Formats: sequence, structure tokens, C-alpha cells
Amino acid sequence: MAEVLVYTTPVCPYCVMAKRLFTQKGVGYKEVDVATDHDKRRWLAETTGQKTVPQIFIDGKAYGGFTDIVALDKAGKLDALLGLA
Repeated sequence: MAEVLVYTTPVCPYCVMAKRLFTQKGVGYKEVDVATDHDKRRWLAETTGQKTVPQIFIDGKAYGGFTDIVALDKAGKLDALLGLA
């Protein structure tokens, strides 16, 4: 199974939906709260080019946020990335 990292903040509804999607698929994930970690938030923006959360990494590669993951799921590509297919 793939290693999934979800960078979040506590008040982000898209973060909740992303975590729910992984839970529904039976995929474990590590959550990294960046709400008060300015260095981690800066690193995340530099790495992904995005300042929003969630930012989702699968096996060390950035795949974007919730809408990006849902698009991969609808296209039938997410399960293979997660090691489910």
C-alpha cells in the first residue's frame, strides 16, 4: 500500500473530505497539521506551488488537493496510485 501524507489545517472542510475519501477506501494516511507551522507551510508552498490545503502526497509525490484527488478517483487512476488495484 502507498504512503499517503495529507497536509491540513483544523478548519479546512476540503481536508476533512480528503481524509474521509482515504478512510472510505481503507487507506491509512499520515496527517500533518500546518496551521501553526510557518516553516512547514512555506516548504509546502515552495514544493507544490500551492498555498492551500489539503495538499496530498502519495509515495512522496505531490498530487494536489481534494479536487485533484477526486478527479483521479473519477478517472479510475487513484486506486492504482494507492496500491489498491
